[in-house]
Amino acid sequence: MRFITGLLVTGLLSSSVFKVGAVAPKSEVNDTIVDLRPLVYEQPFQRKADKITDAKWFQMTYVGVPLVIAGLSVKHGSEHFRQLREDFVPNFHYGYDDYLQYAPAVVMLGLKGFGVESRSSWGRMLVSDAFSVAIMASVVNTIKYTAHVRRPDKSNYKSFPSGHTATAFMAAMMMHKEYGDRSPWYSISAFTVATATGISRILNNRHWLSDVLAGAGIGILSTELGYYLADLIFKDKGLNFESPRYYPLLENPSFVGLYMGFISGLGSIDIGNGLRINTNIGSRMGVEGAYFFNKYIGCGGLATVSNIPVSLNNRPDVTLEAIDESRVMAGAYFSYPFTRRWNLGCKALAGYSYILDRSIGRDEIKLGNNGFAWSAGVSVGYVLKRNFGARLFCDYSSTSTSLGLSPSTELGIMDISSKNRTIHALTWGATANILF
Repeated sequence: MRFITGLLVTGLLSSSVFKVGAVAPKSEVNDTIVDLRPLVYEQPFQRKADKITDAKWFQMTYVGVPLVIAGLSVKHGSEHFRQLREDFVPNFHYGYDDYLQYAPAVVMLGLKGFGVESRSSWGRMLVSDAFSVAIMASVVNTIKYTAHVRRPDKSNYKSFPSGHTATAFMAAMMMHKEYGDRSPWYSISAFTVATATGISRILNNRHWLSDVLAGAGIGILSTELGYYLADLIFKDKGLNFESPRYYPLLENPSFVGLYMGFISGLGSIDIGNGLRINTNIGSRMGVEGAYFFNKYIGCGGLATVSNIPVSLNNRPDVTLEAIDESRVMAGAYFSYPFTRRWNLGCKALAGYSYILDRSIGRDEIKLGNNGFAWSAGVSVGYVLKRNFGARLFCDYSSTSTSLGLSPSTELGIMDISSKNRTIHALTWGATANILF
């Protein structure tokens, strides 16, 4: 549950009946941006909530601070996610992330150089970015040299937080600040690149998940503070257009995003001869998306890889390898908005499961590779921005597989046998989503 609390990194979803009131822009860039706030939710609770969420301090911290908290919360659970890398892509070593981290900033400067109008003048933008870089570099390096966290590849003790990820998210936030109000795709593209940078640091065995989450939060907070300081200095000078206070929220909650959580087997797997395979807490990660036909009903899918550690009951002397599974499922998604930003969701999916050959790691006990899987889950979601949101979820899953046993004096298995078994599991975690 510490993981879930930490990953309220990204809040959750909604919409309903709207009223329209124009926001006065300072240029043509925001002519189509209007204030769409629902009449139906004008209750005291909603007004109090809006007063908090509209405050400047909240707008500056509501993404970055939860990310840093998430990094600290999963610090002792990062090994679970590293094990996914070790099981599925142990030889992944590519250096593209050394350059990818700068991509959003390079594109932003390129757009500005080619005359695409941004929020700020050259002078104001460069001062804002200089403050952001100085703050990010100071915070990251101060923590690196005081925390002394060892890297997964054991190369040094400068793992926490991830400097590459902090740089990438700082650059993505700069792009969002300057061009996000012209088109949401500038922001979506920038944060997609930043996320890819963070994931690559884990795949390259250079960072733990906690390093990447904290680095992302520091990068975002540094840019928020850098632009805040520049705003205090420049006030209205060098400002080409103001960012609107309210955005029209999307009518339908369609999304695609990164799925990440802890998975735990429910109960044990009976293999006969008095033996049972006990399941423990592992990790699950993948991509999830759904297209909604209206506010309430949609269809979509989920593709994941997972790792569930296992052991034999009453046989601590016998070592078993984890069950490594990849899964692709599709089905129905449902959503119910209960405020203009929050929603409840549920889903029912079915599909294909593939269990890797090395699972269990014993010649006497073999799980079948191919199987049928289905899943049902609930979630609560929050809309951070017009095109960004997050969900906290809890999913139940069932995987049908075959189990083959061979004679083993050590394990007390006397005969060759084959039987069908079902692996029940519960996954809880969070998704960070692009809304469309």
